[in-house]
Amino acid sequence: MAFKDLFKAKKGKTGEAVQPKTPPYEAASSGDKPGRMETLSRLLKREKPPDIELGERDKSEFEHEQDVIVRKIVKYRASEHGFGRLLKHPIKVLTEQPINTLYVTIPAAILFFLIGTAFVIREHGVSGIYTSTAVDDILIFTFFIAAIPLAVLDFREMSRRRHIEEALPNFYRDLAGMNDSGMTLPNAVHLVAQSDYSTLTPYVRRLDNEMSWNVTFIDAIQRFRARLATPLTDRSIDLIAKASKAGGDVSEVLRAAANDSYEFITLRTDRRNNMLIYIVIVLIAFMVFVFVIYILVTTFLSVMATAGSAAAGTSAAASSFGANVDLPLYTRIFTHAAILQGLFSGFVAGQMGEGRAIAGLKYSIIMVLIAWIMFRFFI
Repeated sequence: MAFKDLFKAKKGKTGEAVQPKTPPYEAASSGDKPGRMETLSRLLKREKPPDIELGERDKSEFEHEQDVIVRKIVKYRASEHGFGRLLKHPIKVLTEQPINTLYVTIPAAILFFLIGTAFVIREHGVSGIYTSTAVDDILIFTFFIAAIPLAVLDFREMSRRRHIEEALPNFYRDLAGMNDSGMTLPNAVHLVAQSDYSTLTPYVRRLDNEMSWNVTFIDAIQRFRARLATPLTDRSIDLIAKASKAGGDVSEVLRAAANDSYEFITLRTDRRNNMLIYIVIVLIAFMVFVFVIYILVTTFLSVMATAGSAAAGTSAAASSFGANVDLPLYTRIFTHAAILQGLFSGFVAGQMGEGRAIAGLKYSIIMVLIAWIMFRFFI
């Protein structure tokens, strides 16, 4: 059979030409069911489904669910900032910054002072504020309540920062070495996260975990900087992030950051070692001051008061010589002087040794405690 005979119309028994059957996809559109071509065109066009009309009840339920979701989101955001965060995470908020402890310790100290003063007035009257040493004890413990938590948390925070900054140069050098070998920064961070960097180790591992969840290196390194929160890391990590974003040679920037961190730590260590002698001088000066007052009160003033009271009955001239020596008054004055000396000497030692007056609060607490114990139990 010729190839062209395939396209000729077939003849029936009666000799009439038989028309070829119409393909199913060319079915007439007048029928009840659409043809295949029409159905296929609808699928390709992806016609929108017809809009569904919601009743009033369905609309009110949908709007109510939306309002509930929005209120929950607003409530969650409010609980992560300001006073709401303090109520939700009180311990975390109070300990993340040492100065935040004053929100609790200062009201507690004031309350303790007011209650203690009220008891003194009830026992000794209003004049007891000026004559009784119990008020001095109340003031000392009020200072301890406000200062000890701040000093402890500040010391811990400074220790954390120091250990983190001391580990930064090694961390940057390792990253630069991995990057020079052809690794991308995320792969380099994943590899160095297996090393030990002392206090910095959990922060590096969290950085690696964030990038494993497809967080970009720039976003992850900025969060890393916010968690470390030290002046040195803020400066160096911001430089690394900008270099990575600009597409420069990040390994050279990492080496520069490592050298800068090393020089900063070296200078700070040298300063601390050089200023240590001045801190010792401040402490020795305070101890000498307390010792001189102790000798003055226990020998000179006590002898004068004893001699004056013994000679009071012999003559008027003798009584006027030593009867005016009020030993308790002078002892209280010297106590106040020693306490103030210890308080401000500690601030001076902190400013000289670490460049921050608040860092000397620990020295102030120690010296105030020494002065109080000396005059309360030994004089």
